[in-house]
Amino acid sequence: MNMDMREDYQWTEKPLIIGAPMRLISLAPLAVAVSRGGGIGFLGAGTDVHDLETHLQEASRLIEQAPIPGGPPSVLPIGVGFINWGAHLETAVQAIGKFKPAAVWFFAPHENEHLVQWTEAMRNATDGMTKVWIQVGSVRDALEAAEFCRPDVIVVQGSDAGGHGLERSSGIISLLPETADALRDAGFEHIALVAAGGVVDGRGVAACLALGTAGVVMGTRFLASTEASIAKGYQDAVLRTKDGGVSTARSKVYDILRGTTGWPERIGGRGIINQSFLDAKDGRVTEENKKAHAEALELGDLGWAEDGRLTAYAGTGVGLISSVKPAGDILKEIRGQAQDFLSKSFSKISKL
Repeated sequence: MNMDMREDYQWTEKPLIIGAPMRLISLAPLAVAVSRGGGIGFLGAGTDVHDLETHLQEASRLIEQAPIPGGPPSVLPIGVGFINWGAHLETAVQAIGKFKPAAVWFFAPHENEHLVQWTEAMRNATDGMTKVWIQVGSVRDALEAAEFCRPDVIVVQGSDAGGHGLERSSGIISLLPETADALRDAGFEHIALVAAGGVVDGRGVAACLALGTAGVVMGTRFLASTEASIAKGYQDAVLRTKDGGVSTARSKVYDILRGTTGWPERIGGRGIINQSFLDAKDGRVTEENKKAHAEALELGDLGWAEDGRLTAYAGTGVGLISSVKPAGDILKEIRGQAQDFLSKSFSKISKL
């Protein structure tokens, strides 16, 4: 597998950390801050791309004001993430062709074949300068993405990830190596793999590197960054939540309450368990629950209180987060942790 992505992303540092394209949260300030910190920041365009050019213009302005060291002049040194079941292709292509970000990230089409048109359109619009990333949550999806689209990068998302992912999936510790083996056997070993799902600190990064990943994606950790576009109540819920394996759950409940019901059937969203979730017996959302959720929307930050009802998407690693910091400081800290952990691990192994 391709283990060094610096040829395409020359401003990055090792180990490579990628900021997930969190819809409505990872906007220009966070995406640029992650790239400025030596990672690859992704702007979360999601399903609504009508204002994508505005967000890309803001990112371009931030970078012009303070250029990112090593950033290439031919592309904008950030990426853009799309939720493909709802995003409008022609509008997206126009924005990507104009600003030429370093990468586009595709996720959640209704059929994997639908990504062929997106891949061809983006490559044509940017003369191949914008690299194509595709997120998958199973070995089958990875093989289909490789066969249909020949992406530059496959994002392998394990079941611990926050936000949306396959309702039936495995953890990254088994999914990544099985995916790598399957792609190698099918002749796609040149495609770089990056790991996503449950990683929030340097120990998780080190573990993923040992599994053979070229980089590690983080979303939940950057919810607690100063640049995230996030309500204080949501951010406080992230800091308050512990034992993420039992305090979060993947479900369709939050999407039903929020009215975002176009997701493919096999996909659900992992969020912090709240009163809305608890009241949805067996995943069924009643009119009473919808009314209570609507009332909670009027409460502002209190809607995310301990007895709150508003959605706070987060992964199982949420319990490891205890403070809000600038994205650059988060990246520096986690890279240092990973390097220190790997050094100590190698030292222990050498003494066996």
